[in-house]
Amino acid sequence: MITKLSPLLLAAALCLTPTGSIARTAVIRTDTLACACAKLAKLAIPQATITAAECIPAGQFTPPGGVQPITGLPAFCRVAVVLKPSPDSHIRVELWLPETGWNERFLGTGTGGGAGYINYGSLSMGLRKGFATANTDMGTSPDANRLAGHPEKWTDFGHRATHEMTVAGKAITEAYYRKAARMAYFSGCSTGGQQALMESQRYPQDYDGILAGAPANNRTHLHTGFIWNLRATNDIPGSQLPKPKIDLVTRAVVSACAGKDGGAPGDLFLTNPAACKFDPATIPVCPDGTDDSTCLTRPQLAALQKIYQGPTNPRTGERIYTPIPFGSENVAAGIELQQNPDLSPKAFFYQYKWAFGDSFDYKTFDFDRDQAKLDSLLGSTLNANDTDLAAFKNRGAKLLMYSGNADPLVPYQDAQSYYERVVGVQGGLPQTQDFFRFFLIPGMGHCAGGPGLNDGGDMLGALIEWRENGVAPQKLIGTAYEQGNPAKAVKFRRPVFPYPLLPGYKGGDAAFPERFEAVPVIR
Repeated sequence: MITKLSPLLLAAALCLTPTGSIARTAVIRTDTLACACAKLAKLAIPQATITAAECIPAGQFTPPGGVQPITGLPAFCRVAVVLKPSPDSHIRVELWLPETGWNERFLGTGTGGGAGYINYGSLSMGLRKGFATANTDMGTSPDANRLAGHPEKWTDFGHRATHEMTVAGKAITEAYYRKAARMAYFSGCSTGGQQALMESQRYPQDYDGILAGAPANNRTHLHTGFIWNLRATNDIPGSQLPKPKIDLVTRAVVSACAGKDGGAPGDLFLTNPAACKFDPATIPVCPDGTDDSTCLTRPQLAALQKIYQGPTNPRTGERIYTPIPFGSENVAAGIELQQNPDLSPKAFFYQYKWAFGDSFDYKTFDFDRDQAKLDSLLGSTLNANDTDLAAFKNRGAKLLMYSGNADPLVPYQDAQSYYERVVGVQGGLPQTQDFFRFFLIPGMGHCAGGPGLNDGGDMLGALIEWRENGVAPQKLIGTAYEQGNPAKAVKFRRPVFPYPLLPGYKGGDAAFPERFEAVPVIR
C-alpha cells in the first residue's frame, strides 16, 4: 500500500508516474511534489527564462518585494518567468499551479493601471478555485512612467505581453500536469479589461471564454479625460472641489434622479444614469465672498459643468471621450483623485510621456493637435476598439463584459458604445448575444465597490457555464455589502441582466432581488 512507501520512494514515484497518479497520491503527501515543480526550471520555452520553480506548502505565502502575506492558500507550484519577445522586452510572468484539485482549466488574469507588477490577488483567486493561473506585469516594470523611447515595451503593454504569457503559461501547465488544459479562460478588469478585449480581437485562439470588466480599451482617449478633469479643476484658481462639496454634488444628483430611473425610491445610487437629466446649475451658488459645504463657488460650478461636458476637440467640437457618469462624482477614483495635481499625473499620464517625452506637461496639452499625435503614435498599439470578433465567435468562444454605472475612472458609456458598435457589425442583438453579452451593474464603482451593488454575481462561473454547457446567462444576482466590503454583512441583492436590460423596481422590499424585473434601458 502507498502508506508503507518510504518518503523517498514515494517522492520518486510522484516524479515518474502519469498525471493521474500524481493527483491521486499527492492527496496523501503533497510536499513530495516539490521535485516535479523544480523540474520545470529546466523546461525550454522559446524566448523565455524560468527564474523560479518552487513548491509552496499550503497556508501562507509572502510574495517577493515585501508584499503583505497571502493566507489560506492550498499547496501549489509557483513558476516565475521572464519573456523577451523582442530585445527590449522584459515581461515578468507568474504561474500558480495547484498541487491537487486542478480543475483542468487555464486562467489568464489581468492587472490594473500602467501595470508594472504581478497581481498576486488575481493569482490567489484563481488558485483557490482550482485553476492553473497566470499573471503578467505587461512588461512595464518597474514604472510605466519611465518607458519613453521604448516602443517595444509599448507593444508589450498594449497586447503582446498578455498573449506571450498565455502561450508560455499553457506550455508550463501542460508540462507540469502532463496533459493540456481542456479549457482556457481570461478574467480581468480595468487594464485587465483592455487585456481581455485585446485577446478577443488580436488573439482569438488563446481563450475559450473571456471576462472583461470595466475595459480601459479606448486607452488614448480615456486618459485624455483625466487631463480634461485635472485642467478643469486647476487651470483657474479656486476651481477644485473639496470632498464635502463633491459629496454635495452627488447628493444633489441622487436626490434629483434616484428612484425615477427604474430603481427603488430609497436608493442612494442611480440604476440608469443615462436617464438622469441633472442640471448642475440647480446646486446653490455661494454668495460672492463666501464659501461653505452647502454651496459651490462660481469657479467650482464652472469646473463641474466642464467635467460633465467631457473632453472635446476645441476646433471641431467633436467629443474625445465620455464624461464621468452622474452619481459617480464621490466614488473612489472620482473627482477627488482626478483633480489632484500631485497624484493624477503619476497615475494616469505615462502614455503621454511615451508620446511626448519625459518633460510632458499636461498644462500645455492641445486637445486637437496633441490628441491627434497621440492617436497616431499609440492608438493602433494600445486601443482595443476593433469590432470584428468573427474569428473569436466562429471558434465557439464566449465573451462577457461588465461595467459599474457608478464608475468614474473608466466610465461605462464607452464600453456600452463599443458593445453597440459590435451589435451593428453582427447585424443585430440576437446575433451578438449568441457569443457576447454585456452587463451594466447599478451603483457599482470601478470593478467593485460603489454606493450600490458591489459586484455582479459569479460572472466567471456564468462564463464557464455558458461556454461548457451552453447555458447563456439571462440573469445574475449582484450583492451590496455593508461599507462595500464582501467580508461584512449583506445589505441587499438585486438582479442584473444582459444589456439592453436593467433591473426595474416592481414594489415591496427592495432588499430582495425578486422585487425587480428586467426592463429596457431608457435614455
